[in-house]
Amino acid sequence: MDSLQELVEQKIAGVAAEYARRPGVHTAWKPPLVAYADAHDPLFAQLKEVIRPSHATPTELLPAAQTVITFFLPFVESVARGNREEQYASEAWAVAYVETNDLIRTISARLAEVLEAQGWAAAVLPPTHNFDTQSLMSDWSHKHVAYVAGLGQFGLHRMLITRQGSCGRLGSLVTSARLAPTPRSTQAACLYTHNRSCTACLQRCPAGALAEDGFDRQACYALCLQNADRNRQRGLADVCGKCVSVVPCSFRDPVAALLEKASAA
Repeated sequence: MDSLQELVEQKIAGVAAEYARRPGVHTAWKPPLVAYADAHDPLFAQLKEVIRPSHATPTELLPAAQTVITFFLPFVESVARGNREEQYASEAWAVAYVETNDLIRTISARLAEVLEAQGWAAAVLPPTHNFDTQSLMSDWSHKHVAYVAGLGQFGLHRMLITRQGSCGRLGSLVTSARLAPTPRSTQAACLYTHNRSCTACLQRCPAGALAEDGFDRQACYALCLQNADRNRQRGLADVCGKCVSVVPCSFRDPVAALLEKASAA
C-alpha cells in the first residue's frame, strides 16, 4: 500500500471514529471499507446509458480527475435488527440515515482538505438528495460508482452488497491524485443472482416495490416520504431500509460465505 493510499484510508477511518464519539451522535458504525476506481474506466461512460444521459463522469466533475475514492460506512448490526419489524422505518434507522449523511459530508470535506494539502484537486459530492424528484434518478450514483470501484456487487434489491453486507451508506469523492484501482470481482454477491435461492428482500419490502423482474421507484419513494414525515423532527429521513435489514446480505457477502463453506467441506 502506498503512502497516499494509507493517508486516505487513515483519514476516512479516523474521521468516522471521531464523529462517532461526538456528544449527541446515536449511531455506531463498523470500520469503513474503501475502494478506488480509475477515473477513466470505461464503465463510467456507460452509466449515462444505465442511469441517465446526464449522469456525470469523473472528468466532467473534475477535468484533471485520475481517481474516484469510494467508501462504505457499515452500520453495527443492532441498527439493522431494530428496523426489521413494522411497516415504517425504525427511529434508530432514520437517525442513522441522517447522521450517516452528515458523516459522509464530514469525511468528504476533511479528505478533500488532506488531498489539497498534498497538492491534489478534489471534487466533493453530496451524500444524497442530488436526484431528479420526478424520475428519481441521480446525476451521480454513489452505489454505481462504488460498483465500478470494486466495492461490491448489486443485489436483487438494487443495493450494493459489500463484503460487510448492504446495511450502511456509501460516499465518494473525485480527485486528481492517482491511486491504484481496486480489482473488480465478477463473482455475484447476491444469492438470487448466484443460484436463485433467495428472495428475502422482495418479501421484506412493505411497499411492494421490488420484483424479480423490476423495481417500482415511485412506490419505494412514496413510502420513503411517509417515513420522512414521521421522522421530520430528526432531519430529512426519506428512507426505509427494510429490504436490507436482517436478510442474508445484511452484514456480509452471502455468496462468498457459501463458497467458502463449500470449499472447506
